Amino acid sequence: MTYDSVPFDNARFDKPFSGSLGVGYQFTDTFRADLTADYFEGRFSGSSSSASPCVGQGAGTSCAFSTGADYSALGLMANAYVDFGTLAGFTPYVGGGIGATRLNWDTAIERATCVAGGGACGGSPTSTSYEGRDSWRFTYALMAGISYDLSEQLKLDVGYRYSHIADGEMFGFGAEALVGAAGDKGFDDGLSRHEIRAGLRFSF
Repeated sequence: MTYDSVPFDNARFDKPFSGSLGVGYQFTDTFRADLTADYFEGRFSGSSSSASPCVGQGAGTSCAFSTGADYSALGLMANAYVDFGTLAGFTPYVGGGIGATRLNWDTAIERATCVAGGGACGGSPTSTSYEGRDSWRFTYALMAGISYDLSEQLKLDVGYRYSHIADGEMFGFGAEALVGAAGDKGFDDGLSRHEIRAGLRFSF
């Protein structure tokens, strides 16, 4: 039995949740740095198709797949920022960071549905589960935003952050391993995240 590479032709990430904590140091009036821990989670839904029949279906049919899996991640980042001049309590800034993210994929559920073409479909759609993979991945981020002085020690920070997590494994083979399949079955191309973030910065 052989296995072909079939890309997801439609993919969506939803149900996002994220939060971050950090500690840093203001080196000069214009330069500061921090270490942050970021947690986020969500759900992946993807679809793909194969010209080959689904398992147990007759010749002339094809197969449509839908795959869903929850995921969570913990990112550890080292970041540096350049603050521009403060005017009326507002301080714009830009920054960048590098680090690593532990991405945890939960069990993936794949649903296979027969698509009639030159043959007839029989039976109901089938479902297969695949064990999720966990891995550390290189991550980088770019930031821009503005802070406002609520007091001498407390700032309100609102900004945009783009981050990219490197590609890796999503899930392994399921029952198909009984016929010789082994290793990783599903892969992702990495996660790119666009976020509008709001938070508080407290200075000691």
